[in-house]
Amino acid sequence: MQKMNIPGPKAKKILEQDSKYVSPSYPRAHPLVMSHGKGSEIWDVDGNRFLDFASGIAVIGTGHAHPKVVKAIQDQAEKFLHISSDFYHSTWADLSQKLSEIAPFSEEAGIFLSNSGAECVEAAVKLARYHTGRSQFIAFLGGFHGRTMGALSFTASKSIYRSGFFPSMPGVYHAPYPDTYRPLLASRPGEDYGEVVVRYIEEEILGRLVPPEDVAGILVEPVQGEGGYIVPPPGFFPALRDLCDRHGILLIDDEVQAGMGRTGKMWAIEHFGVEPDIVTSAKGIASGVPLGATIARKSMMTWPEGAHGNTYGGNPLACASALATIDLLQEEFIQNAAEVGEYTKDALEEIQARHKSIGQVRGLGLMIGVDFVKDQASRMPAKTFRNRVEEHCFEHGLVTLGCGKSTVRFAPPLSISETEVDEGLQIFEHAITLTEKE
Repeated sequence: MQKMNIPGPKAKKILEQDSKYVSPSYPRAHPLVMSHGKGSEIWDVDGNRFLDFASGIAVIGTGHAHPKVVKAIQDQAEKFLHISSDFYHSTWADLSQKLSEIAPFSEEAGIFLSNSGAECVEAAVKLARYHTGRSQFIAFLGGFHGRTMGALSFTASKSIYRSGFFPSMPGVYHAPYPDTYRPLLASRPGEDYGEVVVRYIEEEILGRLVPPEDVAGILVEPVQGEGGYIVPPPGFFPALRDLCDRHGILLIDDEVQAGMGRTGKMWAIEHFGVEPDIVTSAKGIASGVPLGATIARKSMMTWPEGAHGNTYGGNPLACASALATIDLLQEEFIQNAAEVGEYTKDALEEIQARHKSIGQVRGLGLMIGVDFVKDQASRMPAKTFRNRVEEHCFEHGLVTLGCGKSTVRFAPPLSISETEVDEGLQIFEHAITLTEKE
């Protein structure tokens, strides 16, 4: 398998320009300077072809440059690009109605549109405070909810995100996420580990740190993204929903990465049989056009005019792209994510059987994590090994991203074929073999 000579000469010039003018705060995974893409393939400015197993951090669900999405954006662009949230347009209303129809709760929804995942988390937190009249929140270790000052108070996946930015917003308490592979809490005999975590919240956080009547909401990812593509056990969300109901706490479901068909259902929380009160969505909602949506039960969207807003809310290009995206997801790509995701996970488990460096393969749909370990008995994370696997993948034409301490995430476009998966996994296993020999 041939190693690419990257970055090429054209890419090097752009990388030099970027380093001169662009903020150094952006974490860059690889020296990839994109030229164009189609479906699950991308090409850099020097003509190198890559398979994309990252899809812009789980954003390009419909594949790069899907003709239906491109046409929707072009048609809208010919009409108008912006009018502001002080006025109305039909595409905004149409998308809001569609989001209400597909919301993962039975009640009609109220929709607030913004530009990103962090913004819709900020809106959810403000709404929860306003509606409940409470000020405190609970989040989870390993969670990622954004890097704006409010959202950063909930994010607990890497300390670098907080370094230099203290103090954060007060009133956020963190519990362990129910990671059955590396549990932090002791279980009682026969107890589901998800129930263990909820018991910890009730007994320790609500029992010792903050009264439940002061807690506005619990913000949680249905599958942790940046934290390592961790899937909670089946008892977690039913127990969490019960706790919220007993104490009048809102369950805020952060679907920014896991939603929009990524797990083989429109919303990841649908795998667990409970309904949230507020949902945050972004990333895959508009195939790459910046858009965030805060989706709440209509009865809870009680804030008055002027309580929250933004200039670009309901941006017409983003709304048009989102409507086309949701149509494609419902027509074919959610089902494809479920089927090809199962195929991919099975294939990765076969690779795991051949490589002791892999500790666990986990995930739902096309949100799959491969966790590398120093040895399978101790389950100690092998971060340096994971990083080298990523590098070798890139050098041989496969774009991947890490997450957690030692996990490679598989989040390709939901349109990907089994043939493309086979090609990518051949590169992936070659990268593991190269790393094991080093």
